[in-house]
Amino acid sequence: MSQRPLILLIEDEPAIADTLVYALETEGFATHWAATGQAGLDAWRELDPALIVLDVGLPDMNGFDLCRSVRAQADVPIVFLSARGQEIDRVVGLEIGGDDYVVKPFSPRELVARVRARLRRPQAAGSGDAPRFEIDEAAQRIRCDGRELDLSRYEYRLFAILLRSPRRVYSREQLMQLAWDEPESVFDRTVDAHVKTLRAKIRAVAPKADPIRTRRGLGYVYEP
Repeated sequence: MSQRPLILLIEDEPAIADTLVYALETEGFATHWAATGQAGLDAWRELDPALIVLDVGLPDMNGFDLCRSVRAQADVPIVFLSARGQEIDRVVGLEIGGDDYVVKPFSPRELVARVRARLRRPQAAGSGDAPRFEIDEAAQRIRCDGRELDLSRYEYRLFAILLRSPRRVYSREQLMQLAWDEPESVFDRTVDAHVKTLRAKIRAVAPKADPIRTRRGLGYVYEP
């Protein structure tokens, strides 16, 4: 797995997609382009991107509907692209869960700047009396109630994957594919060992916390 933040671009116009892929990769991001909404949903489920750049006008579905589908399961940042610049469209996009709204035509440099700014903004997870976790995607750090967790590279990746999608169960195979550079060399017990040390490091900061739950026969899930 690349250590560069992965940006999922869901855009049906190849010329715009090519321009954005070039701009993002030049600035150090990894990218994956999907030309339809369904391909974008499939890629999101498989790749677990750090951020989604989403065109509103897709050939097979409305981008707002796609956003709702993602938001029902995860808090991944979403930046809308649209030729519709009316205030009502921007308001709807932000109210249904979008984090930013960019109107076409736009400067690729501006879009990259917005993506970078959004990834610098910590993502919060958890509520109430439960520990509050914040993901700093750009620095690849996670904080628990404001205190930085001392995580290894793979502990960070594994926990970030779970935090981005509360209550979504990931199998060990899925976590291997998403978190490890060479998943074919990783065994189930390697994932289990990393979860064990990760839980210990969380408890060192929040002794009563048990946010990573085991689902017997299925895998692991983050329960806020």
